[in-house]
Amino acid sequence: MASYLLAVDLGASSGRVALGRLEKGRLQVEILHRFPNNPLWVPMLDKEHLHWNILGLWQGVLEGLERAGQRADSEGFYIESLGVDAWGVDFALLDARGGLLGGVLHYRDPRTEGQMERAFARMPPDEIYRRTGLQFLPLNTLYQLLAVAQESPEWLEQARYLLLVPDLFHFWLSGQARSERTIASTTQLYNPTQADWDKGLIQQMGLPEGIFCPLVPPGHVLESLRPSLAQRLKLEHTVVVTPASHDTASAVAAVPARNSAWGYISSGTWSLVGLEIAQPLISEQARRFNFTNETGVHGTTRFLKNVMGLWILQECRRVWGASWEDLFAEAAQQRLDEPLESHLDPDHPLFLPAGEEMPQRLLQYFRQTGQTIPPSRGLLVRSVLESLALKYRFVLEQLETLTGQRIQTLHVVGGGSQIELLNLLTATVIGREVLAGPTEATLLGNLLVQAEGLGLLSPDQRRAVVAQSFPPQRFTPRYSPRWEETYQRFEQHLIQR
Repeated sequence: MASYLLAVDLGASSGRVALGRLEKGRLQVEILHRFPNNPLWVPMLDKEHLHWNILGLWQGVLEGLERAGQRADSEGFYIESLGVDAWGVDFALLDARGGLLGGVLHYRDPRTEGQMERAFARMPPDEIYRRTGLQFLPLNTLYQLLAVAQESPEWLEQARYLLLVPDLFHFWLSGQARSERTIASTTQLYNPTQADWDKGLIQQMGLPEGIFCPLVPPGHVLESLRPSLAQRLKLEHTVVVTPASHDTASAVAAVPARNSAWGYISSGTWSLVGLEIAQPLISEQARRFNFTNETGVHGTTRFLKNVMGLWILQECRRVWGASWEDLFAEAAQQRLDEPLESHLDPDHPLFLPAGEEMPQRLLQYFRQTGQTIPPSRGLLVRSVLESLALKYRFVLEQLETLTGQRIQTLHVVGGGSQIELLNLLTATVIGREVLAGPTEATLLGNLLVQAEGLGLLSPDQRRAVVAQSFPPQRFTPRYSPRWEETYQRFEQHLIQR
């Protein structure tokens, strides 16, 4: 018989509620509801802060679940479970009654400026890395919490629970305040070797230890839906199961890999470039290369680096008011074997903030680095895409140096896997086969990890189900000596910067 499950996926720009149907080793997925995720600048007495519209997201989730319940009721099946995945690092503080304190602020809010330096004054960066194995980024939960302690200490005094975004939704759905390990591992407050919160680090940073909730693994059955929700949504038979709650962890769980020599890019607003390894890899060289150890399914480690991804083009497109189809068509006018002369580091701090100035920041970068400004919008887009492919190679070569593994195949999953030009550029620049898809890897991983938690699927079946249900598209390299010359220049540019 078929099994039905629900996945809630909350992304940086939108949320989805999807129905999965698992039967005879194949998975079908139907998106029942999409809703926007539009952050808001909220004024306070002294300045504005960038907030997530967390209550708007909750409303979108409830509308999607209501559609699912109506569908199940009308067609005579029941939904066994649901689980939520979302982006990392951002969190809610709740008081003893479960009330929100201060909302949920956005990781791009400028409040974290200077907080890394405050942290390093309390504990050296090499010691923080030794404990957490996490990439240093100013948006990490640790630095956000230090900002709260500095600007709004009363929130920490009143707080009873700290819940990251998917944990918050699981709490609202089930009444259980728990932290799922894959999302906890994005905070820089989690020790991946001990698989627990790093209490020594938390104490050293002056943060209240009691707000950190008990940890649970992916596939953990939390509880049935709250009775009032279950009745209203017609989901009386549905339990809440934690998937790999970090969206990247769910995406990696759905990589349709057939062998052991593979790497991945979870491609979207961010590009997460990495390997799945058995144990955390925490070394001085990994720290210098700024790689991160995030927890995966079944105790694996996602050893990866965050690359800025499609964020730059998303912001430019918003300003230009153009379609993706038009932008990529314009970018494809340049021949594949003729790389541009001008490239950028996607991870330059200039490109991190949100704002209408992104196209101007690109021009500013080229001027500051003494490069020719691409003369058209299409070539500007092409430069960003080529730069992403070049940065992917740079990170892959660092991965191979650190792990001693040779990556033969690169799997690209997520929304960016639909961009054929970027896939071709990536295959050509890295000189290896690229397998693109599935696009909805995060939803698939969410659903299949739930299925494992319910005993509907064994761990060694998961990737085979994805490969059978959603075969990836192959892209092979097209060698050109000019690309080798271009990469050498790009590599020197990064090293010098």
